[in-house]
Amino acid sequence: MLSEPRSGRLAAWGNALSAGWVSPDDAVAAIAGEDAVHRVTGLPGENGPVGLTMALGRLRTAGVRGFRVALPAPGHPLGLSGPPEFNARALEAREAVVCHGAAYGLVPEVREAGPDGDVHADVVWRCLAVRDAPPADVPSLGEAERELAEGLREATEVLSRLDVAASGPVAEAALDAYRARAESRTARDVLAPGYPSRAARVLEMAQRIGLLLSLAYENGHGGAMSASEMAARGAALRPVERVARRAQVAAYNAYVEDLERRAGR
Repeated sequence: MLSEPRSGRLAAWGNALSAGWVSPDDAVAAIAGEDAVHRVTGLPGENGPVGLTMALGRLRTAGVRGFRVALPAPGHPLGLSGPPEFNARALEAREAVVCHGAAYGLVPEVREAGPDGDVHADVVWRCLAVRDAPPADVPSLGEAERELAEGLREATEVLSRLDVAASGPVAEAALDAYRARAESRTARDVLAPGYPSRAARVLEMAQRIGLLLSLAYENGHGGAMSASEMAARGAALRPVERVARRAQVAAYNAYVEDLERRAGR
C-alpha cells in the first residue's frame, strides 16, 4: 500500500493550519506523527534549525499560503519544478513539499536510531529555494479520479495476466485489514480537516491500488519465474504505480488547486 509520506502530512496539516481549520498545536502533532521530533533548517532569517511551530509561522510571514507535495521517482519528477539542487535532494528523499505563495521547498532528512522494536526518527526539513513554475506532471483532482478508475482495472488485469500471487491467507488478511480501516476512516483521518471529500476519496483509491501492488511484490513471483517474465511484470506494474502516485499528489494538493482556481489561475 502507498505509505503516507511525511511530506503529505506536512502539506495537509500545514494547509489546514493556513486556512484556520486547526490550531498550531494540533497541526504540529499531526505532522510529527510517531516521529520523535521535527525541525526545519535553512529558513530565511534563521541561523539554525527551528521547531515546526516557529517554522510554519516564519513561512507564513514570508508569504507562503499553502503547500504542495512532490513524490518524484527516477525518470518521473512528479511535482517538481527545479532548480536542479532541489530536484536532486527531493529525488533522493523520494518526496518534498513545495510552498505556494513564496519560492521555497522543504525536503526531509530522516535519522533513525534505537533497537529493533523501539526505533525513533528525528526529521530535519531542509528549506531550499525553488523555481516559481508549474509542478511537473501533476493532474487535477478530477483527472486523477478518472485515471484511478482505469488504473484499478489495469492493476487487477495485470496481476491476473502475469499470474502474480496476490491471494491466499496473508493477502486476504491484508485486504480485510485495509477494508476495516477504510470503513472506519473519515476525510479528516485520511487527510486533514477542511479537505474536500473528493480528495479523501481519491487518496483512498490510490492507497487501494498501492495495496494491490504491494501484495504483488511481496507475495513472490507467481507464474513469472524467468528473468524476462519478472521484467515484464515490473514493466506492466510501473505505469499503474505511476497513476497511483500522481493521484496521491493530486489529493494532497487539492487545497492549493482550489486556491489557484479561486484566484483565476
